[in-house]
Amino acid sequence: MRPAEETGTGSARVEAVLGYAVLHPRGVLLLDTGMGAHPDVDSHYRPRRFPLLAALGAAGLGADDVRLVVNCHLHFDHCGGNPLLPGRPLIVQRRELEAARGDDHTLPELIDAPGLQYAEVTGEAEVLPGVLVLPTPGHTDGHQSVVVRQPDGSVVVLAGQSHDTATAYSADVLATRAAQDGHEQPLPTPPAWVSRLCDLDPVRVYFAHDHAIWVPS
Repeated sequence: MRPAEETGTGSARVEAVLGYAVLHPRGVLLLDTGMGAHPDVDSHYRPRRFPLLAALGAAGLGADDVRLVVNCHLHFDHCGGNPLLPGRPLIVQRRELEAARGDDHTLPELIDAPGLQYAEVTGEAEVLPGVLVLPTPGHTDGHQSVVVRQPDGSVVVLAGQSHDTATAYSADVLATRAAQDGHEQPLPTPPAWVSRLCDLDPVRVYFAHDHAIWVPS
């Protein structure tokens, strides 16, 4: 439950906190692992949690199926289940991990829990054949999204919290297209990486805090 002072609308808002499993021939890639627990977090946001291992089980998966974990960023609502998956590479942008080990970024106990093994990347990286991590800074400087090329050649993007909503992403896509089409200025200025995502021509874009899915018009 995001309180009114954080929504920008004057009203509280119920939000999803979503993770995604990518079923790959070389094993499951998991994007984000749920919301970390802390008395201050629980009193402020009043979350209703679905345990990570139970969520995996509902999808017909177990912890042993997870080969890689990607955190779009390391705020506590995206890496809360990391300590439940020791020994897997945790793929994170180097600058995000540096920030998370600083002050006031996340819950410190989630970052260097026993058994966690980070695989730091800088910029774009292919983490499995056909699966890229792509820097999408904004929400944090080290935010990243996951790009999945499916067997039919189409592209799906797991955009994490690059945008809070599919509508916000759509607005940036439209602004990017307007600039590319030579529309009269002034125009909104979306992040430069939005054009990179547009060039990939995704058929769907998923988000961490919105059940809505963006599809091209």
